[in-house]
Order: sequence, then C-alpha cells, then structure tokens
Amino acid sequence: MRRDTIYDRDLDRNPANHQPLTPLAYLDRAARVFPDHVAVIHGPLRRSYAELYGRCRRLASALGRRGIGRGDTVAVLLANTPAMVEVHYGVPMTGAVLNTLNTRLDAAALAFCLRHGEAKVLITDRAFSRVAGPALAQAGRALLVIDYDDPEWAGQDFTSQDFTSQDFTSQDFAGTTERVGTLDYEAVLAEGDPEHDWAMPEDEWDAIALNYTSGTTGDPKGVVYHHRGAALLALGNVITGALSQHPVYLWTLPMFHCNGWCFPWTLSIVAGTHVCLREVRAEAMYALIAEHRVTHLCGAPIVMQLLINASDAERRPLPHRVAFLTAAAPPPEAVLAGMREAGFAVTHLYGLTESYGPAVVNAWHTDWDALPADAQAAKKARQGVRYPVLEGLDVRDPETLEPVPADGTTLGEVMMRGNVVMRGYLKNPAATRAAFAGGWFHTGDLGVRHADGYVQLKDRSKDIIISGGENISSIEVEDALFKHPAVAAAAVVAKPDAKWGETPCAFVELKAEGAASAADLIAWCRGRLAAYKLPRHVVFGPLPKTSTGKVQKYLLRARAREA
Repeated sequence: MRRDTIYDRDLDRNPANHQPLTPLAYLDRAARVFPDHVAVIHGPLRRSYAELYGRCRRLASALGRRGIGRGDTVAVLLANTPAMVEVHYGVPMTGAVLNTLNTRLDAAALAFCLRHGEAKVLITDRAFSRVAGPALAQAGRALLVIDYDDPEWAGQDFTSQDFTSQDFTSQDFAGTTERVGTLDYEAVLAEGDPEHDWAMPEDEWDAIALNYTSGTTGDPKGVVYHHRGAALLALGNVITGALSQHPVYLWTLPMFHCNGWCFPWTLSIVAGTHVCLREVRAEAMYALIAEHRVTHLCGAPIVMQLLINASDAERRPLPHRVAFLTAAAPPPEAVLAGMREAGFAVTHLYGLTESYGPAVVNAWHTDWDALPADAQAAKKARQGVRYPVLEGLDVRDPETLEPVPADGTTLGEVMMRGNVVMRGYLKNPAATRAAFAGGWFHTGDLGVRHADGYVQLKDRSKDIIISGGENISSIEVEDALFKHPAVAAAAVVAKPDAKWGETPCAFVELKAEGAASAADLIAWCRGRLAAYKLPRHVVFGPLPKTSTGKVQKYLLRARAREA
C-alpha cells in the first residue's frame, strides 16, 4: 500500500509544474531559439526553422479545418522529402496519429494498413500513384487524398512491384503517374494558418504514430507509439549518436521505418539540418556529405555497401569523419574496415518497431581499441546495452521469465521494458497480451548475456528475415510457394548475404508429378509478393522433419549458409 508522506500533501501537479512530454515541443523551441538556422535542405531548397514551423502549423490548421482531430489516423506514402519531415509535426499537432506507410509494399498490403488503421486522410507522393491508386480502391474506405509533388522527383514511376533490384531508386522504372487525390499538398498548406495555436496532447500517453510491422503469420500488426516514448527516444538518439548543436543529418534511412528511428524529432532538439534524399545512391550521398558537411546518417548494411563499393568517380573527399548508425545484423569486419577507410565511424544499434526503432547500442569502450582484430570483431558482434531512455534490457527464460546466466552461452529471449516500448498492437489485444506477458516486452529474438551485461543475438525465434533493413515473414513467402501447383512442401529461412544482411532462401519439395525450376517459382512469387520478399535462392529436395512432422529449420539455416 502506498504510504502517505509529507511530500504528498499540498504538492500536487498543476500546469506550472507538469506538462505532457511530446516531441512537438522540440520544434517550437528550435524555431524560437534558432529561427533563421537552416532546418531543411532538398536540392536547391533551403528552409529555416521558422519556415518549417510555420508550414507544420499550416498543415495542422488545414487538417483541423477538415475535421481531423484527436485519435484520427492520417496515412502518408512519401519518400524522404520535406513533406515527410513536416507531417511528423503537422499531423500530431492536430491530435491525430501519423501512419507512415512503407513505400515498398504492394497495393494489397497498403490497402490493409489503410483499412485496419481506419485512415481518414492519405498524403501520397505522385511517384507512388500507380500503387496508391489500387490500394485506395481495395481499402474500401472513403479517404481525403492529398497529392504531393516533389520538385526533385524526375517524373518516373516507382512501385514495389517494380522494385526487384532493391537498389533504393526508381531510375529504371518509367511510367505515367496520374493524380489519385483531389487536393494538392501545397494548396492545402496555403489554406492553413502559419500562426495556428496547436494544442499539446491531452495526455503524453496519447498516440502519436502508427507503424505496421510483419508478424509471424505475415499479417501486419499495427504498432502504436505515444508522445512520451517518441519524446524520450528522440532524446536518446542525441545521447547515443553524440549529436552536438546544429548537426547535419543525411536522410538515407527511410522515414517510414519506425518514424525514421524518431530522428525527425531528434534533430529539432539540437536544431539540426535535415538533408533530404529520395534516392539513395553512392554518388549522391558522397556529393551531399561533401557539399553540406554532413555529420550523421543512418541506414541498413546495404547503404554501407554502396558507400564502400563506390567508384572513384562517385567518391568525394569527406569534410571530417562522419558518424554512421546502423541497426541490423552486425556488420562484417571487412565492411567495418572499409567504412573506416572511407571516413565513417560506425555505431551498431539494435531495436524493433515495437521499441520506436533502436533502443540498444553497442557502446564501445576505448580500451577495446587495443584488442587484436578478432577480439574487436567479437565485441562488435554484440548488440550491446540499453539506451539511457530504456529502463530494462535482459535475456530471460521465455517460460519462467528468470534471467539466464550471464555466461555468454545460455540462450534466452531478449526482453525489454520501459517508456520507449510501444503502447501495444492496434485492435489486437491477444498479441498485445502475449508481447507483454510477465511485465516484459518479448522481442521474439533469442540471445545470450555476457558477463559485462552486453546482449548478443543468436537466432530469431519468429523466423523473421531482415533484408536490407526490411522485415520479411518466412511464413508469408512459404504461403506463396505452397500455392504453386507443383509444390508439395516449402520452408523459407534467412541466408546470410554480404550486401543485404539476409535474403530469403527457399527449400522446396516438389510433388511426384510436379515440375518447376527455381526461375519458375521466383516468377510465381513475383505476382504474389512485394519484390523485396522474393526468394533469392531455391533449393530442391526433401525437407528435414522431426518425428512429429515439424520442419527442422535449424538444419535448413545451416544448409542456407553453405548454399
């Protein structure tokens, strides 16, 4: 029972001493303290913090006049553009919830997100109209649709179905792009009030964002973020990324990924500059880093590969050592060495959509620099320790919830608890209860805990494949393969890949009378899956099974590493 003390008497909360935490306040401060500092760069465009704040308030005002308010969902299908920065503030300034859609999804998956999240508005880049149009038709909802024209867009169509090369660009995909909405983004902003008196959230527990992630069945789950968690993770990024005042941040990480790991809000804390980049290419990255003296960028291993494999013609001398934050499989030592040689300092992070992005960091000790290369590589392979804003990180027995010994060998499930863990899964109470069983968030990742407290992942209990930073459900790929008339059984596991981190590897048993080649099955899947989910390798033969008929995926993983 809570004991009454002298500190509980006549010392109540009131507006003077208690305000809800929200990342929206960071932009308000930046615009008042550094109104003329450049907030956004996009091609020749330069916008100050005063201008950015005014545009965000215009957006909030215009949406509010159309009835958008607390608890409404505003979905956006946008590249890393100035508009994507603006919606991170303008949408929640109305009390609404921002749903950043993965631009690599197919129409059916996007339609599910719009329908499940009950979106009332969709703001879409016209570059994605060929997938946005069918998605809207399939969603079965009446939405207010606003088209955004990016002046840096070359007019080529870019959809997930064409995205077979996974090169993060639309260079090879030309097509017509009709408007799918009745309103234009700039026209909508022009209707709004740049002095709009937006309201703080009623409660810091109010939802600020909705992000969809794949579950073990392949069905997307809606992860709900609150203002408190977004505000704290944004602060955590400042500390973990060692961001000083006025950093220059290059947008190589998609802002649809966990709201860009909360960096759209982080930069306002330190009045940093957003350098937008809609197509991630080595030449463009080097040019922007050199021109704007970029200090920080984030990305999956593929971005590192692009940087270290760039040709001499694509490279530019870097103005200083550039901080690169990555959150995926531990980068191989050769990649880390290549990044060091190219002028980048890599920090390895770990997290999930459910933890607002990375919430664990491989905090490096300076005395480790004296270790032999193989010992350093072993240290760098670990996911690390909790962010300062994450209250709990442990490896525990998933059944008893008892901590596993810190011996570096005993497997358990990685678990988290704290203010930067999601509210839960939208309209999915069973999944939410399971995720929070025992008062811990169950990540589904298996790992060990070392004597110094550092956590290291060993396997993924959910069989999720992480390719180029994207989550791929093995079950979803298996389901597509099973539908082929020649397939008797199929199992999909992750195959290590130097470029993508992991790619899907399919093991297939054909029916006695069936015939199909690897190319046939990949082509079959192409019509049923987003392009990045396609199996890159197909191995034919009997699947190893237990006495109860369960496929022994651990054996297949070993084969995939050798295939």
